[in-house]
Amino acid sequence: MSTRPPSAADLIANHGGRVTRTRVAVVDALDASNHPLTHDEVAANLSEAEVPHDRVTLYRALDWLVDKGIAHRVAGSDRAWRYGIVREAPHQHAHFHCSGCGNVFCLEQVQPAFAIALPGGYQLDRAELILHGICPTCRQAEPTAPSPEPR
Repeated sequence: MSTRPPSAADLIANHGGRVTRTRVAVVDALDASNHPLTHDEVAANLSEAEVPHDRVTLYRALDWLVDKGIAHRVAGSDRAWRYGIVREAPHQHAHFHCSGCGNVFCLEQVQPAFAIALPGGYQLDRAELILHGICPTCRQAEPTAPSPEPR
Protein backbone atom coordinates (compact mmCIF):
# COMPACT_ATOMS: atom_id res chain seq x y z
CA MET A 1 0.00 0.00 0.00
CA SER A 2 1.55 3.30 -1.06
CA THR A 3 1.05 6.43 0.94
CA ARG A 4 0.38 9.70 -0.77
CA PRO A 5 2.58 12.64 0.20
CA PRO A 6 0.72 15.28 2.21
CA SER A 7 -0.80 18.21 0.34
CA ALA A 8 0.77 21.64 0.75
CA ALA A 9 -2.06 22.64 3.10
CA ASP A 10 -1.59 19.50 5.23
CA LEU A 11 2.17 20.02 5.33
CA ILE A 12 1.74 23.59 6.57
CA ALA A 13 -0.92 22.64 9.13
CA ASN A 14 1.17 19.69 10.36
CA HIS A 15 3.96 22.16 11.15
CA GLY A 16 1.63 24.37 13.19
CA GLY A 17 1.22 27.08 10.58
CA ARG A 18 -1.72 29.04 9.35
CA VAL A 19 -2.75 27.71 5.95
CA THR A 20 -2.79 30.71 3.63
CA ARG A 21 -3.18 30.95 -0.12
CA THR A 22 0.36 32.35 -0.43
CA ARG A 23 2.01 29.61 1.66
CA VAL A 24 0.17 26.87 -0.23
CA ALA A 25 1.12 28.40 -3.59
CA VAL A 26 4.78 28.76 -2.52
CA VAL A 27 4.98 25.12 -1.38
CA ASP A 28 3.35 24.01 -4.64
CA ALA A 29 5.79 26.11 -6.70
CA LEU A 30 8.85 24.78 -4.85
CA ASP A 31 7.57 21.21 -5.06
CA ALA A 32 6.95 21.46 -8.81
CA SER A 33 10.42 22.81 -9.58
CA ASN A 34 13.40 20.60 -10.39
CA HIS A 35 15.77 23.14 -8.84
CA PRO A 36 15.68 25.70 -6.01
CA LEU A 37 13.99 28.98 -6.99
CA THR A 38 14.88 32.59 -6.24
CA HIS A 39 12.37 34.91 -4.60
CA ASP A 40 11.70 36.46 -8.00
CA GLU A 41 11.11 33.06 -9.62
CA VAL A 42 8.65 32.11 -6.87
CA ALA A 43 6.92 35.49 -7.33
CA ALA A 44 6.65 34.85 -11.08
CA ASN A 45 5.11 31.43 -10.37
CA LEU A 46 2.56 33.00 -8.05
CA SER A 47 1.73 35.72 -10.58
CA GLU A 48 1.30 33.10 -13.30
CA ALA A 49 -1.07 31.17 -11.02
CA GLU A 50 -2.90 34.46 -10.31
CA VAL A 51 -2.17 34.26 -6.57
CA PRO A 52 -2.14 37.79 -5.13
CA HIS A 53 1.00 38.48 -3.13
CA ASP A 54 3.50 41.17 -2.24
CA ARG A 55 7.27 40.95 -1.77
CA VAL A 56 7.19 41.14 2.04
CA THR A 57 4.50 38.46 2.40
CA LEU A 58 6.43 36.22 0.05
CA TYR A 59 9.69 36.70 1.99
CA ARG A 60 7.86 35.94 5.24
CA ALA A 61 6.30 32.80 3.75
CA LEU A 62 9.68 31.58 2.50
CA ASP A 63 11.37 32.33 5.84
CA TRP A 64 8.61 30.50 7.72
CA LEU A 65 8.93 27.45 5.45
CA VAL A 66 12.70 27.39 6.03
CA ASP A 67 12.31 27.84 9.80
CA LYS A 68 9.87 24.91 9.94
CA GLY A 69 12.09 22.66 7.79
CA ILE A 70 9.60 22.45 4.94
CA ALA A 71 11.97 24.28 2.60
CA HIS A 72 15.71 24.85 2.52
CA ARG A 73 17.67 27.87 1.40
CA VAL A 74 20.97 27.96 -0.47
CA ALA A 75 22.94 30.99 -1.65
CA GLY A 76 23.85 31.28 -5.30
CA SER A 77 27.08 32.87 -6.48
CA ASP A 78 25.02 35.96 -7.28
CA ARG A 79 24.25 36.20 -3.53
CA ALA A 80 20.56 35.58 -4.15
CA TRP A 81 18.90 33.00 -1.93
CA ARG A 82 17.32 30.06 -3.68
CA TYR A 83 14.61 28.00 -2.03
CA GLY A 84 13.80 24.34 -2.51
CA ILE A 85 11.32 21.96 -0.95
CA VAL A 86 12.77 19.50 1.57
CA ARG A 87 12.05 16.04 0.24
CA GLU A 88 13.89 14.17 2.98
CA ALA A 89 14.96 15.07 6.49
CA PRO A 90 17.48 16.12 7.52
CA HIS A 91 18.43 18.32 4.58
CA GLN A 92 22.10 17.51 4.16
CA HIS A 93 23.20 17.20 0.57
CA ALA A 94 25.34 19.08 -1.91
CA HIS A 95 24.15 21.72 -4.36
CA PHE A 96 25.48 22.43 -7.85
CA HIS A 97 25.57 25.99 -9.19
CA CYS A 98 25.71 26.12 -13.00
CA SER A 99 27.78 29.02 -14.27
CA GLY A 100 26.02 28.69 -17.64
CA CYS A 101 22.34 29.08 -16.76
CA GLY A 102 22.74 30.28 -13.16
CA ASN A 103 20.47 27.59 -11.74
CA VAL A 104 21.25 25.78 -8.50
CA PHE A 105 20.44 22.06 -8.41
CA CYS A 106 20.03 19.79 -5.39
CA LEU A 107 22.31 16.78 -5.56
CA GLU A 108 20.36 14.58 -3.14
CA GLN A 109 22.73 11.64 -3.63
CA VAL A 110 25.86 13.63 -2.70
CA GLN A 111 26.27 13.81 1.07
CA PRO A 112 28.86 16.19 2.55
CA ALA A 113 31.48 13.83 4.04
CA PHE A 114 32.95 16.56 6.24
CA ALA A 115 29.78 16.45 8.36
CA ILE A 116 30.86 13.09 9.74
CA ALA A 117 34.43 14.16 10.54
CA LEU A 118 33.71 16.92 13.04
CA PRO A 119 36.02 17.07 16.06
CA GLY A 120 34.64 16.03 19.43
CA GLY A 121 32.26 18.45 21.10
CA TYR A 122 30.89 19.94 17.87
CA GLN A 123 27.26 19.46 16.91
CA LEU A 124 26.22 19.92 13.29
CA ASP A 125 22.94 21.70 12.70
CA ARG A 126 23.28 22.31 8.99
CA ALA A 127 25.89 21.83 6.28
CA GLU A 128 26.22 23.51 2.89
CA LEU A 129 28.34 22.22 0.07
CA ILE A 130 28.07 24.10 -3.22
CA LEU A 131 29.83 22.78 -6.30
CA HIS A 132 30.32 25.10 -9.27
CA GLY A 133 30.52 24.17 -12.95
CA ILE A 134 28.33 23.51 -15.98
CA CYS A 135 25.11 21.48 -15.81
CA PRO A 136 24.41 18.75 -18.40
CA THR A 137 21.92 20.92 -20.33
CA CYS A 138 24.35 23.84 -20.68
CA ARG A 139 27.20 21.49 -21.48
CA GLN A 140 25.25 19.98 -24.37
CA ALA A 141 24.40 23.46 -25.64
CA GLU A 142 28.06 24.55 -25.76
CA PRO A 143 29.34 24.89 -29.31
CA THR A 144 32.03 22.38 -30.10
CA ALA A 145 35.40 23.87 -30.82
CA PRO A 146 36.49 23.43 -34.45
CA SER A 147 39.31 20.97 -34.88
CA PRO A 148 42.59 22.48 -36.04
CA GLU A 149 43.16 22.42 -39.77
CA PRO A 150 45.92 20.08 -40.95
CA ARG A 151 49.10 21.80 -42.15
